Amino acid sequence: MKTTIEPFKIKSVEPIRFTTAEQRAALIREAYYNPFFLKSEDVLIDFLTDSGTTAMSAKQWSGIMDGDEAYAGSRSYFRFEDAVRDLTGFKHIIPTHQGRAAEKILFSVVGGAGNIIPNNTHFDTTRANVEYSGAEAVDLLNEIGKKPEVIADFKGNMDVESLERLIQERGAEHIPLIMITVTNNSGGGQPVSMANIREVRRVCDRYNIPLFIDACRFAENAYFIKLREPEFAQKSVREIAREMFSYADGCTMSAKKDGMVNTGGFLAMNNDDWAAKSKNILIITEGFTTYGGLARRDLEAIAQGLEEVLDENYLNYRIRSTEYFGKKLTEAGVPLLLPTGGHAIYLDARRFAPHIPPEQFPGQAVVCEIYRIAGIRSVEIGSLMFGKTAENGQHIAPPMELVRLAIPRRVYTQSHIDYCIEAIVEAYEKRNDLRGMKLIYEAPYLRHFTAHLEYV
Repeated sequence: MKTTIEPFKIKSVEPIRFTTAEQRAALIREAYYNPFFLKSEDVLIDFLTDSGTTAMSAKQWSGIMDGDEAYAGSRSYFRFEDAVRDLTGFKHIIPTHQGRAAEKILFSVVGGAGNIIPNNTHFDTTRANVEYSGAEAVDLLNEIGKKPEVIADFKGNMDVESLERLIQERGAEHIPLIMITVTNNSGGGQPVSMANIREVRRVCDRYNIPLFIDACRFAENAYFIKLREPEFAQKSVREIAREMFSYADGCTMSAKKDGMVNTGGFLAMNNDDWAAKSKNILIITEGFTTYGGLARRDLEAIAQGLEEVLDENYLNYRIRSTEYFGKKLTEAGVPLLLPTGGHAIYLDARRFAPHIPPEQFPGQAVVCEIYRIAGIRSVEIGSLMFGKTAENGQHIAPPMELVRLAIPRRVYTQSHIDYCIEAIVEAYEKRNDLRGMKLIYEAPYLRHFTAHLEYV
């Protein structure tokens, strides 16, 4: 096969600043060994997140210039509404400034003490908003999805048997909705099959429970379905995405991912009562119903982005370039979560640094070392992000200890990726020098964003 090339030309560039290893060692120490505190100018390659870090297209920037900034009834809102409804089919389209705002509104309406929200795997902000409402967030990832070294097509699938058992044990009346995250970010960016979505829908129908999709990376998930489920090989990604949404009663979305924009999101649903309550909260906390905390020009960019993300040339490049990154690391012996997902590489910190116990945050040790070596910023998805402390003080580790390198859309070239491969291989070769870490400050929610750490 020929080399997979970027399906775009570069029209504008942004300089990056080079630093030395000595400078970076001081910078990460001053940042409390937490990459969220680093200044972006001190980061050479930024893989902290793919959220809001997209390089937008010429047509998106053109839409921004043409945005209608009317407070109410903006034509930009109606273009956005049409784009979302055409894709999802949902009745009520509620714009928000980003995905966690959609989550906050949704779980303010349906959450609350005594309620349970099952998910294949909640991501950090989803879990935080569920728990902040007083509800319980329950992860029901299938067992193979918890084994980083095992290669399987749809490791993001929900465990349907466990879902039905949970409903029977806890009662359907305590489960206001069931959620599926596509692709499964906390589980390594792994896709969810259409067959699994259909199975979950059947369970929802059996117990009269609504189904919602966390749709941040819906297009990548749809492309994986096209590649891996024979039934969909000849269907367009748009057709596949529409079918995915057809099994749901609503969705949340951070458009900062597969909306291909730097800010924005939405909450969409068919339930009239929930929508009315959601719009009331929107007006109190975000803005009017036709802008939802966004400049109207951003709605134009989202509408255009939802078209561009369904381009199969783009999706082929996106999936293949991530696969290339993972293949080169695997060939060098670096332990990864396999197969590679769509938006990120996930290092398996448990195998990368087996001498560091989970309560000493092996993933965070790897994150800091990769930054020190090469100026690459990544994020831990393991005991720092999801670990808990039992009443007896014992550490409760999540199923996996991962380091995510999330690749911004249309930002970096293959030479950037090759540089990152070299740096990660160097860190792995020096893995025995890695030391455990301890918390010296943590917030009650989403502690990884603002935690202060130091070496044990």
